[in-house]
Amino acid sequence: MPPTLASVVRNTSLHLTVLAGADHLERQVRWVHTSELDDPTPFLEGGELLLTTGIKLGRTAAQLQAYVHRLADAGVVGLGLGVGLSHTEVPQPLVDAAAQRGLPLLRVPEPTPFIAISKVVSAALAAEQYEAVTTSFEAQEELTRAALGKDGTTAVVRRLAARLGGWAALYDGSGALSVVAPDWAARRAGRLAAEVDRLRRRPAPSSAALQGRAPGIDTADEDYVVVQSLGADRRARGFLAVGTEDRITPTERYVLNAAVALLTLTLERSRELRQAEERMGAALLRMVLAGEVATARQVAAGLFGGLPEGTVRVMVAGAGQGVDAAEALGELGDRAEQAGARVGEKLLVAREDGAHGERLMVLALDNGAVHRACLGVVEEHEGLSLGVSAPAALEEAGTAHAQAERALAVALRGGRRSVDHEEVGAGSLLPLLGEDAVTAFAEGLLRPLREHDRTARGDLVASLRAWLSRHGQWDAAAADLGVHRHTLRYRMRRVEELLGRSLDDTDVRMELWLALRSGEE
Repeated sequence: MPPTLASVVRNTSLHLTVLAGADHLERQVRWVHTSELDDPTPFLEGGELLLTTGIKLGRTAAQLQAYVHRLADAGVVGLGLGVGLSHTEVPQPLVDAAAQRGLPLLRVPEPTPFIAISKVVSAALAAEQYEAVTTSFEAQEELTRAALGKDGTTAVVRRLAARLGGWAALYDGSGALSVVAPDWAARRAGRLAAEVDRLRRRPAPSSAALQGRAPGIDTADEDYVVVQSLGADRRARGFLAVGTEDRITPTERYVLNAAVALLTLTLERSRELRQAEERMGAALLRMVLAGEVATARQVAAGLFGGLPEGTVRVMVAGAGQGVDAAEALGELGDRAEQAGARVGEKLLVAREDGAHGERLMVLALDNGAVHRACLGVVEEHEGLSLGVSAPAALEEAGTAHAQAERALAVALRGGRRSVDHEEVGAGSLLPLLGEDAVTAFAEGLLRPLREHDRTARGDLVASLRAWLSRHGQWDAAAADLGVHRHTLRYRMRRVEELLGRSLDDTDVRMELWLALRSGEE
Protein backbone atom coordinates (compact mmCIF):
# COMPACT_ATOMS: atom_id res chain seq x y z
CA MET A 1 0.00 0.00 0.00
CA PRO A 2 1.22 3.59 -0.65
CA PRO A 3 2.36 5.57 2.43
CA THR A 4 -0.30 7.58 4.22
CA LEU A 5 -0.07 10.51 6.60
CA ALA A 6 -0.99 8.09 9.37
CA SER A 7 1.98 5.83 8.58
CA VAL A 8 4.31 8.86 8.52
CA VAL A 9 2.99 10.12 11.86
CA ARG A 10 3.34 6.66 13.42
CA ASN A 11 7.09 6.68 12.69
CA THR A 12 8.38 7.46 16.21
CA SER A 13 11.77 8.63 14.96
CA LEU A 14 10.18 11.73 13.43
CA HIS A 15 8.38 12.94 16.62
CA LEU A 16 5.53 14.52 14.66
CA THR A 17 2.42 15.92 16.34
CA VAL A 18 -0.99 16.22 14.67
CA LEU A 19 -2.55 19.62 15.42
CA ALA A 20 -5.48 19.55 12.94
CA GLY A 21 -7.18 17.24 10.45
CA ALA A 22 -6.72 14.07 12.50
CA ASP A 23 -9.75 12.57 10.75
CA HIS A 24 -7.98 12.74 7.37
CA LEU A 25 -4.71 10.95 8.07
CA GLU A 26 -5.55 8.03 5.75
CA ARG A 27 -4.79 10.23 2.74
CA GLN A 28 -2.05 8.76 0.56
CA VAL A 29 1.20 10.70 0.22
CA ARG A 30 2.52 10.80 -3.34
CA TRP A 31 5.58 12.94 -2.53
CA VAL A 32 7.18 15.29 0.01
CA HIS A 33 7.85 18.85 -1.09
CA THR A 34 9.63 21.64 0.82
CA SER A 35 8.82 25.26 0.03
CA GLU A 36 9.07 28.63 1.75
CA LEU A 37 6.97 30.41 -0.87
CA ASP A 38 3.81 32.19 0.11
CA ASP A 39 2.14 30.46 -2.88
CA PRO A 40 3.86 27.19 -3.84
CA THR A 41 0.83 25.82 -5.71
CA PRO A 42 2.24 26.43 -9.24
CA PHE A 43 4.91 23.85 -8.40
CA LEU A 44 2.56 21.20 -7.01
CA GLU A 45 0.63 18.36 -8.68
CA GLY A 46 -1.56 17.28 -5.77
CA GLY A 47 -1.01 14.51 -3.24
CA GLU A 48 2.04 16.14 -1.62
CA LEU A 49 2.98 16.52 2.04
CA LEU A 50 4.21 20.11 2.07
CA LEU A 51 6.94 21.09 4.59
CA THR A 52 7.79 24.70 5.51
CA THR A 53 9.41 26.72 8.28
CA GLY A 54 6.95 29.55 7.58
CA ILE A 55 9.56 32.22 6.81
CA LYS A 56 7.24 34.04 4.38
CA LEU A 57 3.95 33.20 5.98
CA GLY A 58 1.86 36.17 6.91
CA ARG A 59 1.19 36.96 10.53
CA THR A 60 -2.50 37.83 10.35
CA ALA A 61 -5.30 35.28 10.59
CA ALA A 62 -6.55 36.30 7.13
CA GLN A 63 -3.14 35.69 5.53
CA LEU A 64 -2.73 32.31 7.20
CA GLN A 65 -6.27 31.30 6.25
CA ALA A 66 -5.65 32.28 2.60
CA TYR A 67 -2.44 30.21 2.64
CA VAL A 68 -4.28 27.11 3.88
CA HIS A 69 -7.06 27.57 1.31
CA ARG A 70 -4.51 27.72 -1.52
CA LEU A 71 -2.89 24.47 -0.39
CA ALA A 72 -6.19 22.63 0.11
CA ASP A 73 -7.47 23.74 -3.30
CA ALA A 74 -4.25 22.47 -4.91
CA GLY A 75 -4.77 18.98 -3.49
CA VAL A 76 -2.06 19.05 -0.83
CA VAL A 77 -2.75 16.13 1.54
CA GLY A 78 -0.96 17.57 4.57
CA LEU A 79 1.11 20.50 5.86
CA GLY A 80 4.10 20.18 8.17
CA LEU A 81 5.40 23.31 9.93
CA GLY A 82 8.91 23.17 11.38
CA VAL A 83 9.19 25.11 14.63
CA GLY A 84 12.30 26.69 16.12
CA LEU A 85 13.29 29.00 13.27
CA SER A 86 10.64 31.45 12.07
CA HIS A 87 8.10 30.29 14.62
CA THR A 88 8.68 29.04 18.11
CA GLU A 89 5.28 27.33 17.94
CA VAL A 90 2.64 26.75 15.29
CA PRO A 91 0.39 29.86 15.09
CA GLN A 92 -3.09 29.19 16.39
CA PRO A 93 -4.80 30.93 13.40
CA LEU A 94 -2.97 28.45 11.16
CA VAL A 95 -4.31 25.55 13.26
CA ASP A 96 -7.83 26.97 13.10
CA ALA A 97 -7.70 27.45 9.31
CA ALA A 98 -6.39 23.92 8.76
CA ALA A 99 -9.12 22.46 10.99
CA GLN A 100 -11.74 24.44 9.05
CA ARG A 101 -10.56 23.02 5.68
CA GLY A 102 -9.90 19.50 6.99
CA LEU A 103 -6.20 19.81 6.08
CA PRO A 104 -3.96 17.71 8.35
CA LEU A 105 -1.42 20.00 10.06
CA LEU A 106 1.71 18.46 11.57
CA ARG A 107 4.12 20.06 14.05
CA VAL A 108 7.70 19.21 13.10
CA PRO A 109 10.05 19.68 16.08
CA GLU A 110 13.37 21.43 15.59
CA PRO A 111 15.52 18.26 15.98
CA THR A 112 13.70 16.58 13.08
CA PRO A 113 15.18 17.60 9.70
CA PHE A 114 12.85 17.78 6.74
CA ILE A 115 15.12 15.37 4.86
CA ALA A 116 14.32 12.69 7.44
CA ILE A 117 10.61 12.93 6.58
CA SER A 118 11.42 12.80 2.87
CA LYS A 119 13.52 9.66 3.37
CA VAL A 120 10.73 7.90 5.25
CA VAL A 121 8.19 8.64 2.50
CA SER A 122 10.66 7.80 -0.30
CA ALA A 123 11.48 4.45 1.31
CA ALA A 124 7.78 3.64 1.63
CA LEU A 125 7.16 4.57 -2.01
CA ALA A 126 10.10 2.44 -3.15
CA ALA A 127 8.81 -0.48 -1.08
CA GLU A 128 5.37 -0.07 -2.65
CA GLN A 129 6.85 -0.05 -6.17
CA TYR A 130 8.92 -3.16 -5.40
CA GLU A 131 5.86 -4.90 -4.02
CA ALA A 132 3.88 -3.88 -7.12
CA VAL A 133 6.54 -5.30 -9.46
CA THR A 134 6.87 -8.50 -7.43
CA THR A 135 3.12 -8.97 -7.19
CA SER A 136 2.72 -8.27 -10.90
CA PHE A 137 5.29 -10.91 -11.84
CA GLU A 138 3.71 -13.45 -9.52
CA ALA A 139 0.26 -12.72 -10.92
CA GLN A 140 1.49 -12.97 -14.51
CA GLU A 141 3.09 -16.35 -13.81
CA GLU A 142 -0.08 -17.58 -12.11
CA LEU A 143 -2.32 -16.39 -14.94
CA THR A 144 0.01 -17.81 -17.57
CA ARG A 145 -0.04 -21.25 -15.91
CA ALA A 146 -3.82 -21.03 -15.79
CA ALA A 147 -4.02 -20.10 -19.48
CA LEU A 148 -1.86 -23.07 -20.48
CA GLY A 149 -3.91 -25.57 -18.51
CA LYS A 150 -7.21 -27.23 -19.23
CA ASP A 151 -10.10 -24.78 -19.76
CA GLY A 152 -7.56 -21.97 -19.98
CA THR A 153 -9.93 -19.03 -20.43
CA THR A 154 -12.15 -20.12 -17.55
CA ALA A 155 -9.13 -20.59 -15.28
CA VAL A 156 -7.75 -17.14 -16.16
CA VAL A 157 -11.07 -15.46 -15.37
CA ARG A 158 -11.31 -17.24 -11.99
CA ARG A 159 -7.72 -16.44 -11.01
CA LEU A 160 -8.18 -12.81 -12.05
CA ALA A 161 -11.30 -12.44 -9.90
CA ALA A 162 -9.44 -13.91 -6.91
CA ARG A 163 -6.44 -11.61 -7.45
CA LEU A 164 -8.62 -8.51 -7.59
CA GLY A 165 -10.80 -9.55 -4.69
CA GLY A 166 -13.89 -8.94 -6.81
CA TRP A 167 -15.53 -10.57 -9.81
CA ALA A 168 -14.65 -11.08 -13.46
CA ALA A 169 -16.67 -12.04 -16.55
CA LEU A 170 -15.79 -13.04 -20.10
CA TYR A 171 -18.13 -12.41 -23.04
CA ASP A 172 -17.80 -13.77 -26.58
CA GLY A 173 -17.59 -11.60 -29.69
CA SER A 174 -21.37 -11.27 -29.91
CA GLY A 175 -21.59 -9.99 -26.33
CA ALA A 176 -23.02 -13.18 -24.83
CA LEU A 177 -21.79 -14.02 -21.33
CA SER A 178 -19.64 -17.17 -21.43
CA VAL A 179 -17.64 -17.28 -18.14
CA VAL A 180 -18.17 -15.53 -14.80
CA ALA A 181 -16.41 -15.89 -11.47
CA PRO A 182 -17.49 -16.17 -8.72
CA ASP A 183 -20.87 -17.63 -9.66
CA TRP A 184 -22.78 -15.08 -7.60
CA ALA A 185 -21.60 -12.29 -9.96
CA ALA A 186 -23.60 -13.60 -12.94
CA ARG A 187 -26.44 -11.15 -12.26
CA ARG A 188 -24.09 -8.18 -12.15
CA ALA A 189 -22.22 -9.26 -15.25
CA GLY A 190 -25.48 -9.78 -17.11
CA ARG A 191 -26.49 -6.16 -16.57
CA LEU A 192 -23.49 -4.93 -18.59
CA ALA A 193 -24.98 -6.03 -21.92
CA ALA A 194 -25.54 -2.44 -23.10
CA GLU A 195 -21.96 -1.39 -22.29
CA VAL A 196 -20.51 -4.47 -23.97
CA ASP A 197 -22.63 -3.75 -27.04
CA ARG A 198 -21.28 -0.18 -27.19
CA LEU A 199 -17.71 -1.49 -27.08
CA ARG A 200 -18.53 -4.07 -29.74
CA ARG A 201 -19.24 -1.23 -32.15
CA ARG A 202 -15.83 0.36 -31.55
CA PRO A 203 -12.44 -0.81 -32.91
CA ALA A 204 -10.58 -3.13 -30.53
CA PRO A 205 -8.92 -2.73 -28.16
CA SER A 206 -11.22 -0.33 -26.31
CA SER A 207 -12.23 0.04 -22.68
CA ALA A 208 -14.77 1.76 -20.47
CA ALA A 209 -14.95 2.42 -16.72
CA LEU A 210 -18.16 2.65 -14.71
CA GLN A 211 -18.65 3.37 -11.06
CA GLY A 212 -21.50 3.53 -8.60
CA ARG A 213 -24.77 4.58 -10.18
CA ALA A 214 -23.43 4.70 -13.71
CA PRO A 215 -25.60 3.16 -16.46
CA GLY A 216 -25.62 -0.62 -16.29
CA ILE A 217 -24.71 -0.79 -12.60
CA ASP A 218 -27.30 -1.60 -9.97
CA THR A 219 -27.61 1.20 -7.40
CA ALA A 220 -27.24 -1.35 -4.61
CA ASP A 221 -23.92 -2.72 -5.88
CA GLU A 222 -21.76 0.42 -6.09
CA ASP A 223 -19.07 -1.55 -7.91
CA TYR A 224 -16.18 -0.01 -9.76
CA VAL A 225 -16.34 -1.76 -13.14
CA VAL A 226 -13.89 -1.89 -16.04
CA VAL A 227 -14.93 -3.40 -19.39
CA GLN A 228 -12.21 -4.18 -21.96
CA SER A 229 -12.57 -5.48 -25.53
CA LEU A 230 -10.23 -8.29 -26.57
CA GLY A 231 -8.79 -8.25 -30.06
CA ALA A 232 -5.62 -7.51 -31.98
CA ASP A 233 -6.90 -6.58 -35.45
CA ARG A 234 -9.56 -3.94 -34.64
CA ARG A 235 -12.29 -6.61 -34.48
CA ALA A 236 -13.28 -7.64 -30.98
CA ARG A 237 -13.08 -11.40 -30.38
CA GLY A 238 -14.48 -11.07 -26.86
CA PHE A 239 -14.87 -8.78 -23.85
CA LEU A 240 -13.60 -8.86 -20.27
CA ALA A 241 -15.34 -7.11 -17.37
CA VAL A 242 -14.08 -6.87 -13.80
CA GLY A 243 -15.82 -5.44 -10.76
CA THR A 244 -14.17 -4.33 -7.50
CA GLU A 245 -15.30 -2.52 -4.40
CA ASP A 246 -12.85 0.36 -4.94
CA ARG A 247 -10.89 1.73 -7.86
CA ILE A 248 -8.21 -0.72 -8.93
CA THR A 249 -4.69 0.10 -7.81
CA PRO A 250 -1.71 0.41 -10.19
CA THR A 251 -0.64 -3.10 -9.18
CA GLU A 252 -4.11 -4.47 -9.93
CA ARG A 253 -4.03 -2.64 -13.26
CA TYR A 254 -0.86 -4.59 -14.17
CA VAL A 255 -2.63 -7.83 -13.28
CA LEU A 256 -5.67 -6.85 -15.35
CA ASN A 257 -3.49 -5.97 -18.34
CA ALA A 258 -1.74 -9.34 -18.09
CA ALA A 259 -5.11 -11.12 -18.11
CA VAL A 260 -6.25 -9.07 -21.12
CA ALA A 261 -3.10 -10.02 -23.05
CA LEU A 262 -3.44 -13.73 -22.24
CA LEU A 263 -7.14 -13.85 -23.07
CA THR A 264 -6.54 -11.98 -26.32
CA LEU A 265 -3.87 -14.49 -27.33
CA THR A 266 -6.14 -17.38 -26.41
CA LEU A 267 -9.09 -15.99 -28.36
CA GLU A 268 -7.05 -14.95 -31.36
CA ARG A 269 -5.06 -18.21 -31.54
CA SER A 270 -2.26 -18.29 -34.04
CA ARG A 271 -3.03 -16.46 -37.26
CA GLU A 272 -1.67 -19.35 -39.33
CA LEU A 273 -3.96 -21.87 -37.62
CA ARG A 274 -6.98 -19.64 -38.00
CA GLN A 275 -6.28 -19.05 -41.68
CA ALA A 276 -5.77 -22.79 -42.24
CA GLU A 277 -9.12 -23.56 -40.58
CA GLU A 278 -10.84 -20.92 -42.69
CA ARG A 279 -9.33 -22.33 -45.88
CA MET A 280 -10.39 -25.88 -44.97
CA GLY A 281 -13.93 -24.74 -44.13
CA ALA A 282 -14.15 -22.80 -47.39
CA ALA A 283 -12.91 -25.81 -49.37
CA LEU A 284 -15.54 -28.03 -47.74
CA LEU A 285 -18.28 -25.54 -48.56
CA ARG A 286 -17.22 -25.40 -52.21
CA MET A 287 -17.19 -29.19 -52.36
CA VAL A 288 -20.75 -29.26 -51.05
CA LEU A 289 -21.85 -26.57 -53.52
CA ALA A 290 -20.27 -28.60 -56.34
CA GLY A 291 -22.38 -31.59 -55.38
CA GLU A 292 -19.52 -33.60 -53.84
CA VAL A 293 -21.39 -34.09 -50.57
CA ALA A 294 -20.21 -37.66 -49.88
CA THR A 295 -16.55 -36.68 -50.16
CA ALA A 296 -17.16 -33.57 -48.06
CA ARG A 297 -18.75 -35.69 -45.32
CA GLN A 298 -15.70 -37.96 -45.17
CA VAL A 299 -13.32 -35.01 -44.89
CA ALA A 300 -15.48 -33.06 -42.41
CA ALA A 301 -15.92 -36.08 -40.12
CA GLY A 302 -12.26 -35.98 -39.15
CA LEU A 303 -11.67 -32.23 -39.21
CA PHE A 304 -14.90 -30.51 -38.23
CA GLY A 305 -16.91 -33.21 -36.56
CA GLY A 306 -19.28 -33.48 -39.49
CA LEU A 307 -21.50 -31.33 -41.69
CA PRO A 308 -24.88 -29.75 -40.90
CA GLU A 309 -27.54 -32.44 -40.81
CA GLY A 310 -31.09 -31.71 -41.84
CA THR A 311 -32.69 -28.95 -43.88
CA VAL A 312 -30.24 -26.15 -44.57
CA ARG A 313 -30.15 -22.69 -46.07
CA VAL A 314 -27.36 -20.95 -47.93
CA MET A 315 -26.84 -17.28 -47.11
CA VAL A 316 -24.69 -14.91 -49.13
CA ALA A 317 -23.79 -11.50 -47.68
CA GLY A 318 -22.39 -8.46 -49.44
CA ALA A 319 -21.97 -4.76 -48.76
CA GLY A 320 -23.02 -1.73 -50.73
CA GLN A 321 -20.70 1.04 -51.82
CA GLY A 322 -19.17 3.15 -49.05
CA VAL A 323 -19.32 0.32 -46.52
CA ASP A 324 -16.22 -1.31 -44.99
CA ALA A 325 -17.05 -4.74 -46.40
CA ALA A 326 -14.05 -6.50 -44.87
CA GLU A 327 -14.92 -5.46 -41.31
CA ALA A 328 -18.68 -6.00 -41.67
CA LEU A 329 -18.33 -9.42 -43.30
CA GLY A 330 -15.65 -10.39 -40.79
CA GLU A 331 -18.00 -9.65 -37.91
CA LEU A 332 -20.80 -11.55 -39.64
CA GLY A 333 -18.56 -14.62 -39.99
CA ASP A 334 -17.41 -14.38 -36.37
CA ARG A 335 -20.93 -14.00 -35.02
CA ALA A 336 -22.15 -16.93 -37.11
CA GLU A 337 -19.37 -19.18 -35.80
CA GLN A 338 -19.96 -18.04 -32.21
CA ALA A 339 -23.69 -18.70 -32.49
CA GLY A 340 -22.98 -22.19 -33.79
CA ALA A 341 -20.40 -22.91 -31.12
CA ARG A 342 -22.78 -21.95 -28.29
CA VAL A 343 -25.33 -24.59 -29.26
CA GLY A 344 -23.07 -27.09 -31.02
CA GLU A 345 -24.54 -26.32 -34.45
CA LYS A 346 -22.42 -27.16 -37.51
CA LEU A 347 -21.92 -24.60 -40.27
CA LEU A 348 -19.68 -23.89 -43.25
CA VAL A 349 -18.32 -20.43 -44.06
CA ALA A 350 -16.32 -19.10 -46.99
CA ARG A 351 -15.32 -15.67 -48.28
CA GLU A 352 -14.80 -14.90 -51.95
CA ASP A 353 -13.84 -11.89 -54.04
CA GLY A 354 -16.09 -10.90 -56.91
CA ALA A 355 -16.21 -8.10 -59.42
CA HIS A 356 -18.31 -6.04 -57.00
CA GLY A 357 -16.37 -6.71 -53.85
CA GLU A 358 -16.23 -9.38 -51.19
CA ARG A 359 -18.94 -11.92 -50.48
CA LEU A 360 -19.46 -14.15 -47.46
CA MET A 361 -21.20 -17.51 -47.92
CA VAL A 362 -22.71 -19.34 -44.95
CA LEU A 363 -24.36 -22.77 -45.03
CA ALA A 364 -26.29 -23.56 -41.85
CA LEU A 365 -29.44 -25.22 -40.52
CA ASP A 366 -32.73 -23.69 -41.55
CA ASN A 367 -33.96 -21.36 -38.80
CA GLY A 368 -31.14 -22.45 -36.51
CA ALA A 369 -28.98 -20.29 -34.24
CA VAL A 370 -26.57 -19.42 -37.07
CA HIS A 371 -29.38 -18.47 -39.43
CA ARG A 372 -30.89 -16.16 -36.80
CA ALA A 373 -27.51 -14.66 -35.90
CA CYS A 374 -26.80 -13.75 -39.54
CA LEU A 375 -30.16 -12.03 -39.86
CA GLY A 376 -29.44 -10.13 -36.64
CA VAL A 377 -26.02 -8.90 -37.80
CA VAL A 378 -27.25 -7.48 -41.11
CA GLU A 379 -29.97 -5.60 -39.23
CA GLU A 380 -27.25 -3.91 -37.16
CA HIS A 381 -24.97 -2.93 -40.07
CA GLU A 382 -26.07 -0.17 -42.40
CA GLY A 383 -25.23 -1.11 -45.99
CA LEU A 384 -24.79 -4.84 -45.33
CA SER A 385 -27.25 -7.08 -47.20
CA LEU A 386 -28.05 -10.79 -47.05
CA GLY A 387 -29.53 -13.10 -49.66
CA VAL A 388 -31.14 -16.25 -48.24
CA SER A 389 -31.98 -19.38 -50.20
CA ALA A 390 -35.06 -21.54 -49.82
CA PRO A 391 -34.78 -24.49 -47.40
CA ALA A 392 -32.93 -27.35 -49.08
CA ALA A 393 -31.27 -30.69 -48.50
CA LEU A 394 -27.50 -30.63 -48.29
CA GLU A 395 -27.32 -32.34 -51.70
CA GLU A 396 -29.17 -29.34 -53.19
CA ALA A 397 -26.78 -26.74 -51.78
CA GLY A 398 -25.52 -25.70 -55.23
CA THR A 399 -29.02 -24.69 -56.31
CA ALA A 400 -29.61 -23.02 -52.95
CA HIS A 401 -26.41 -21.01 -53.42
CA ALA A 402 -27.62 -19.69 -56.76
CA GLN A 403 -30.91 -18.74 -55.13
CA ALA A 404 -29.08 -16.85 -52.37
CA GLU A 405 -26.94 -14.97 -54.91
CA ARG A 406 -30.03 -13.83 -56.81
CA ALA A 407 -31.73 -12.80 -53.58
CA LEU A 408 -28.63 -10.83 -52.57
CA ALA A 409 -28.60 -9.01 -55.92
CA VAL A 410 -32.21 -7.94 -55.32
CA ALA A 411 -31.35 -6.82 -51.76
CA LEU A 412 -28.35 -4.74 -52.84
CA ARG A 413 -30.19 -3.05 -55.68
CA GLY A 414 -33.16 -2.26 -53.47
CA GLY A 415 -31.12 -1.19 -50.46
CA ARG A 416 -32.71 -3.88 -48.30
CA ARG A 417 -31.08 -5.64 -45.35
CA SER A 418 -32.17 -9.18 -46.33
CA VAL A 419 -34.18 -10.90 -49.04
CA ASP A 420 -35.37 -14.52 -49.04
CA HIS A 421 -35.55 -16.53 -52.24
CA GLU A 422 -39.25 -17.04 -51.56
CA GLU A 423 -39.75 -13.27 -51.88
CA VAL A 424 -38.00 -13.22 -55.24
CA GLY A 425 -39.99 -16.15 -56.55
CA ALA A 426 -43.38 -15.14 -55.17
CA GLY A 427 -43.09 -11.39 -55.59
CA SER A 428 -43.24 -9.17 -58.64
CA LEU A 429 -39.79 -9.91 -60.13
CA LEU A 430 -40.36 -13.16 -62.06
CA PRO A 431 -43.73 -12.13 -63.50
CA LEU A 432 -41.97 -9.13 -65.01
CA LEU A 433 -39.98 -11.55 -67.17
CA GLY A 434 -43.01 -11.87 -69.40
CA GLU A 435 -43.21 -8.13 -70.12
CA ASP A 436 -42.39 -7.13 -73.68
CA ALA A 437 -39.58 -4.80 -72.62
CA VAL A 438 -37.89 -7.51 -70.56
CA THR A 439 -38.35 -10.04 -73.33
CA ALA A 440 -36.75 -7.66 -75.82
CA PHE A 441 -33.86 -7.10 -73.43
CA ALA A 442 -33.34 -10.84 -73.01
CA GLU A 443 -33.44 -11.47 -76.76
CA GLY A 444 -30.90 -8.73 -77.40
CA LEU A 445 -28.59 -9.98 -74.65
CA LEU A 446 -28.62 -13.60 -75.78
CA ARG A 447 -28.73 -12.99 -79.56
CA PRO A 448 -24.94 -13.44 -80.09
CA LEU A 449 -25.07 -16.82 -78.37
CA ARG A 450 -28.13 -18.05 -80.26
CA GLU A 451 -26.60 -16.96 -83.59
CA HIS A 452 -23.46 -18.88 -82.68
CA ASP A 453 -25.45 -21.99 -81.84
CA ARG A 454 -27.20 -21.87 -85.23
CA THR A 455 -23.95 -21.77 -87.23
CA ALA A 456 -21.22 -23.36 -85.08
CA ARG A 457 -20.55 -26.37 -82.89
CA GLY A 458 -21.22 -26.25 -79.19
CA ASP A 459 -24.52 -25.31 -77.54
CA LEU A 460 -23.49 -22.08 -75.73
CA VAL A 461 -26.97 -21.21 -74.45
CA ALA A 462 -27.48 -24.63 -72.85
CA SER A 463 -23.94 -24.60 -71.51
CA LEU A 464 -24.44 -21.15 -69.96
CA ARG A 465 -27.74 -22.25 -68.39
CA ALA A 466 -26.10 -25.33 -66.85
CA TRP A 467 -23.11 -23.38 -65.61
CA LEU A 468 -25.25 -20.67 -64.00
CA SER A 469 -27.62 -23.18 -62.43
CA ARG A 470 -24.58 -24.82 -60.81
CA HIS A 471 -23.28 -21.36 -59.87
CA GLY A 472 -20.01 -21.75 -61.74
CA GLN A 473 -19.16 -25.22 -60.47
CA TRP A 474 -17.31 -26.68 -63.45
CA ASP A 475 -17.44 -30.38 -62.67
CA ALA A 476 -21.13 -30.40 -61.71
CA ALA A 477 -22.19 -28.33 -64.75
CA ALA A 478 -20.05 -30.43 -67.12
CA ALA A 479 -21.64 -33.60 -65.72
CA ASP A 480 -25.11 -32.17 -66.34
CA LEU A 481 -24.15 -31.50 -69.98
CA GLY A 482 -22.30 -34.77 -70.45
CA VAL A 483 -19.08 -33.01 -71.57
CA HIS A 484 -15.56 -32.67 -70.19
CA ARG A 485 -14.97 -29.70 -67.90
CA HIS A 486 -12.26 -28.38 -70.26
CA THR A 487 -14.87 -28.29 -73.01
CA LEU A 488 -17.18 -26.32 -70.75
CA ARG A 489 -14.40 -23.86 -69.85
CA TYR A 490 -13.74 -23.30 -73.57
CA ARG A 491 -17.46 -22.63 -74.15
CA MET A 492 -17.64 -20.12 -71.30
CA ARG A 493 -14.66 -18.23 -72.70
CA ARG A 494 -16.50 -18.07 -76.04
CA VAL A 495 -19.57 -16.74 -74.19
CA GLU A 496 -17.48 -13.94 -72.66
CA GLU A 497 -15.92 -13.11 -76.04
CA LEU A 498 -19.26 -12.99 -77.85
CA LEU A 499 -21.02 -10.95 -75.13
CA GLY A 500 -18.05 -8.73 -74.34
CA ARG A 501 -18.74 -9.23 -70.61
CA SER A 502 -17.03 -11.01 -67.73
CA LEU A 503 -18.83 -13.88 -66.08
CA ASP A 504 -17.02 -12.99 -62.84
CA ASP A 505 -19.38 -10.01 -62.59
CA THR A 506 -22.31 -10.91 -60.30
CA ASP A 507 -24.60 -8.43 -62.06
CA VAL A 508 -23.77 -10.01 -65.44
CA ARG A 509 -24.55 -13.46 -64.08
CA MET A 510 -27.87 -12.29 -62.70
CA GLU A 511 -28.88 -10.55 -65.95
CA LEU A 512 -27.97 -13.61 -68.00
CA TRP A 513 -29.91 -15.89 -65.66
CA LEU A 514 -32.98 -13.65 -65.84
CA ALA A 515 -32.65 -13.52 -69.62
CA LEU A 516 -32.54 -17.32 -69.79
CA ARG A 517 -35.53 -17.58 -67.46
CA SER A 518 -37.40 -15.07 -69.60
CA GLY A 519 -37.05 -17.41 -72.54
CA GLU A 520 -38.63 -20.20 -70.49
CA GLU A 521 -41.78 -18.25 -69.70
